[in-house]
Amino acid sequence: MQSTSTKASRRNTARIASAMSLTALLAVSAGCVAQTQPPVAPAPPVAAAGMPPPPPPGAAPVPPPPGPGPAPLADQGTAVTTQATVSRFLINPDGDVDGFLTGDGTLVHFPPHMSAQLTSAIHPGDSVQIEGWRDAGSNLKAQRITDARSGQQLTDQPPLPGAQPLPRELRGAGLSRLSAQGQVAHVTTAPRGEPDGVILADGTVIKLTPPVAQQFPRLVQTGARVSAQGYGTRNQYGTALQATSFGAPGNLTRLYDRAPPNP
Repeated sequence: MQSTSTKASRRNTARIASAMSLTALLAVSAGCVAQTQPPVAPAPPVAAAGMPPPPPPGAAPVPPPPGPGPAPLADQGTAVTTQATVSRFLINPDGDVDGFLTGDGTLVHFPPHMSAQLTSAIHPGDSVQIEGWRDAGSNLKAQRITDARSGQQLTDQPPLPGAQPLPRELRGAGLSRLSAQGQVAHVTTAPRGEPDGVILADGTVIKLTPPVAQQFPRLVQTGARVSAQGYGTRNQYGTALQATSFGAPGNLTRLYDRAPPNP
């Protein structure tokens, strides 16, 4: 009896050991399989509606699509080369010749700091070639002027190095109180084309600011009769004033709350 029990106990022990060995072997095999299989990459995030999908892992970032870019600079005008006859010089309120009218009524601008060179190179009645730019108001900004009679050329150049403008407190010190009246022959314009004054039939220049000129749409036009008071210069080349009062003859409107002191 004892021998039979001992044998049975040994068989049970062997079975248990065999089962444990099989369990351990299965566990080791499962671990090996887990180590040999490649890791599964996580699912990429879903792109929102209307948005491009994200780039795959490790890919270089894709630059955004090009936009419209910066707004282009404002047009400086149209390049022109034309022939014309000098009709009359024009001055600014400080008395500098800053351009002239042609025989067909075109207003030609030239830098006022070159006033002396301009009046020495050309004269009323001369035929000239003008190279420059036509602005929004159909005026010409001359870059080079060539006199057909003498062949002399005048080119727009900046002021000489070291030249200093007048101090603010001295600007306008040489201006005189002036008045003018007559028929509008030309309307002057700022670079963007907005009216900024008039030229009378006798060549007198009346300067206004664009906001002021817009207040007189019936007067700031060719053929209208106007009157003005202000401060400016009268010399051998003409008359020009910056208006402080403007309107129809006998009906002047004061443009500013306080008139500047009499120089």
